[in-house]
Amino acid sequence: MTEAAESDEVLMGRYARGDAAAFERLYRRHEMRAWRYIERSVGNRAIADELMQEVWFAVARQAPRYQPSARFTTWLFTIAHNRIIDWARKSRPQTSLECLHHEAGSVVMQLAADPSSGPLAAAVAHEQSSALAEALAELPVEQRDAFLMQIEGDLSVEEIAAVTGVSFETSKSRLRYARMKLRELLQEHA
Repeated sequence: MTEAAESDEVLMGRYARGDAAAFERLYRRHEMRAWRYIERSVGNRAIADELMQEVWFAVARQAPRYQPSARFTTWLFTIAHNRIIDWARKSRPQTSLECLHHEAGSVVMQLAADPSSGPLAAAVAHEQSSALAEALAELPVEQRDAFLMQIEGDLSVEEIAAVTGVSFETSKSRLRYARMKLRELLQEHA
């Protein structure tokens, strides 16, 4: 079986049996999607880096007990979601929304800009990235989480419901409202 053909679940099984290379493949496969989800949820690059480490440490610790009852990404994003909630509970009284918003914009711009596209395209990407970061910051937390899980984690509505512990219909509604609000907020940048 080729490296690309091995499922995440197979790689987790191999890692649980001591194959460190399997863990490395899983990490490379999901690193950026998980990090973007975390960073866009917390809005701070340094905190996202810390939470990302915690998530992957949890994956490593829980590997022997991992049961593939759902897709690996659903399990991974559940761990990430729980770490974000824990962080939010701990930091709630100390976090400035203005501070979070500023750093979120710069990271989104870095991720969205294509360095080979030239100055005009980079300026447009910068403007659009800033608008997206601002629009995401205006969404209620539940809607933003659902939207980012679908976009960054490629999770289905059912998987988002499982991760967040809500019904399918609630998850579906959160996604619909998030898209409607984002469309409204981003209309001038289209």
